[in-house]
Amino acid sequence: MRTLPALGAAGAAALLAATAGAAVMGTARATAAPTPPPAPKPQISDAAVDKAVARLDRTVEDMMRRTGVPGVSVVVVHDDKVVHIKGYGVRRTGESAAVGPDTVFQLASVSKPVSSTIVAGALTDPQEWDDRTVLPGFSLKDPWVTDHVTTADLFSHRSGLPDHAGDLLEDLGYDQAYILDHMRLEPLSPFRASYAYTNFGLTAAAEAVARAKGTSWQKLSADTLFKPAGMTRTSTEFSDFINAPDHASTHVKNADGSWSPRFVRDPDAQSPAGGISSTATDMARWLRLQLADGTLDGKRIIPADTLARTHLPEIVSQPTNAVGTTSFYGLGWNVSYDGAGRLRLSHSGGFELGANTNVTMLPLEKLGIVVLTNGAPVGLPDAVALDFFDYAEHGKVSTDWLPLAASAYAAALAVPGASTTDYAHPPKGAQPAQDSAAYTGTYDNPYYGKATVTADDKGALTLALGPKPLRFPLTHYDGDTFSFVTAGENAVGRTGVIFADGTLRVEYLDADHQGTFTQQ
Repeated sequence: MRTLPALGAAGAAALLAATAGAAVMGTARATAAPTPPPAPKPQISDAAVDKAVARLDRTVEDMMRRTGVPGVSVVVVHDDKVVHIKGYGVRRTGESAAVGPDTVFQLASVSKPVSSTIVAGALTDPQEWDDRTVLPGFSLKDPWVTDHVTTADLFSHRSGLPDHAGDLLEDLGYDQAYILDHMRLEPLSPFRASYAYTNFGLTAAAEAVARAKGTSWQKLSADTLFKPAGMTRTSTEFSDFINAPDHASTHVKNADGSWSPRFVRDPDAQSPAGGISSTATDMARWLRLQLADGTLDGKRIIPADTLARTHLPEIVSQPTNAVGTTSFYGLGWNVSYDGAGRLRLSHSGGFELGANTNVTMLPLEKLGIVVLTNGAPVGLPDAVALDFFDYAEHGKVSTDWLPLAASAYAAALAVPGASTTDYAHPPKGAQPAQDSAAYTGTYDNPYYGKATVTADDKGALTLALGPKPLRFPLTHYDGDTFSFVTAGENAVGRTGVIFADGTLRVEYLDADHQGTFTQQ
């Protein structure tokens, strides 16, 4: 359904305990400097990594068999070396072309840490992350917040924008300019005190950085990271992905359990947040750069200090996660600390229309993995990464990670806009609809734009939404209530359309009370 952050990894229990201890000491003995906790040390040996790598083939193939995901590509980097890189399965079901290290996949939200790397490369000082975001056509509902919101605020999802603000506009076919302009109508939560994952907030910040440099996001990405790092098959543009001869088609799961490439996902409108495509080969170079503090093959690509800022916690994303610890979000990264105090960076990506990805790194161990797939989110890339690190750290796997990752995705993808009404089955004694002329006409909404209701020569109604527009046949439910089947990345099944007093309200567009259209 949506581009996703990483599922919660092990949290910050050791760090929090150390911080709490220092605070108590500082209170009891004001004149004594608190004793810092001991610095964590590497714990994973080369031999342990080798053993974890040796079982990757079996792990990936087993999870592909259990899920049916058609294609997977995996790369592991350790101590600045690529110790595993391999493709599995096919690029497209029904065809024989195999996935390889150079097969291009859509990254979905793994685009976010790549984009934060690009911004880090465009800055000259870590404090520039705290510069105000200035982008023509972008403002927020509160003028004070507009005047103070920064690149860091938007990259860490603490601007106050609602969860996934703007994504429904993208589904309806609106372009980036329209969506960013209409962020000014979104209700805001407390600024810098609330976390809500927002693709178009991050997109606005990245575009503002590019504008400040006098260039486009696409050119900034290529000139700052892709070209200097030798990432020759990586792009921020959908056209490059879909036209690449060796690209992985996106797949969704059918009712019978099979997978098919039924949809195409064009994420250009939110390119910095979810629109990058790449290969295992190129992601290996990016992993090496990340784990070497911005250098690659002895050459400085990204300033170390601006890159290091992306790895710091900026806001609490989960006060208590699934393992009872705290999760944080940095600048395009999920940030956590394990029981040994080691920093863990991760991010997942998912398009319900057919892609699922993961990156996980332990910088202290100089160890990272990227898993790319061409199937809708069922947890495979997260489970492969969790399994790999579990084995590398402990010499065994503590649990079957696949069902846990799958259930976490199922929960994350549960859509608040899904209706509680079974519109496919009208109630007994349902009231008849009025004549079709009572409903036809043009309606307007300040956020979602124009809606048009038309009737054919038999009186059947069609609702048109969006700039193209998209057309949805309406099915009568009861009285002045109809329904239609939603479409796109954020589809929620059947949703209601309620006509009343010269208005129509589209149920799934109304989560923030912005789904009512007024007849013109």
